[in-house]
Amino acid sequence: MRKLFLMITLVFLLTGTALAAVNINTATQAELESLQGIGSAKAKAIIEYREKSGAFASVDDLAKVSGIGPGALKQLRDAVTVEGEKSAEAPAKPE
Repeated sequence: MRKLFLMITLVFLLTGTALAAVNINTATQAELESLQGIGSAKAKAIIEYREKSGAFASVDDLAKVSGIGPGALKQLRDAVTVEGEKSAEAPAKPE
């Protein structure tokens, strides 16, 4: 019984991880490369765009990245997210 419970728990945890969307505003290159259709070149392009232009406001902003066309965007739409993309601004320094 204990083994069955452990197996069910393990399957549940692994399934939850597998279904989690990748945040394109915080993802590492390896996390981006784990997405279907994203290789090292596209992952680098996404990170470079993010560093140059700032956080993605929506998943549709991926279309602005070189190498990401309508087909790739359609394929990625359910696998990525931009939730929590805005980083907290540093508090103003008292004068």
